[in-house]
Amino acid sequence: MRKFLAVVVLVVLITVIGAIFWYNELRYQLPTPVPVGYTPIKPGTLIHLPDSLKSKTGKPVFLHFFNPDCPCSRFNIQQFKTLVYNYGQRVDFKIIVVSKYKFTADEIRKKFDLDIPVSFDNGLSALCGVYSTPQVALIDAKDQLYYRGNYNRSRYCTDERTSYANIAVNGLLKQQQKIVFDKLALTSYGCSLPGCTN
Repeated sequence: MRKFLAVVVLVVLITVIGAIFWYNELRYQLPTPVPVGYTPIKPGTLIHLPDSLKSKTGKPVFLHFFNPDCPCSRFNIQQFKTLVYNYGQRVDFKIIVVSKYKFTADEIRKKFDLDIPVSFDNGLSALCGVYSTPQVALIDAKDQLYYRGNYNRSRYCTDERTSYANIAVNGLLKQQQKIVFDKLALTSYGCSLPGCTN
């Protein structure tokens, strides 16, 4: 009888762990719910960045919306670092932290192992039409939104064919007027921003 009970407990435990794992996997593969009252921001919209985030050299500005509590944001760190290494001479990269918890700029820089500006301005997400993390807002040298969307279609940011952020930066630097992105690039996936309601 003891062996039978032990087996039942073990099976129940494994089932519960498996259900939690698959729930989390499924949750982040579904689109992030659109918040009530959300207003999309179209490419070409003039974005009035605070002076602290404007490019001092006339370069495009790449805003990385990051939530340290979001698993999708944590999976995305390496892809963001690769973009900074590849384009850091031609694009100004900034990290925009959106979290219900308090972090310091130094803590965030340490997570990325990068010395780049960090902002905690929660108003920037609405300004750029961002309601989930991780997300990109790429602003051209004329302060117009060029791209707002995902880094990749994969939660783990490993699908090179859909490296949307890379495609957007390349398109902007090559002065392509308009790049057509598929629905997966522009539909938000990941973690809802703190305070968003749906």
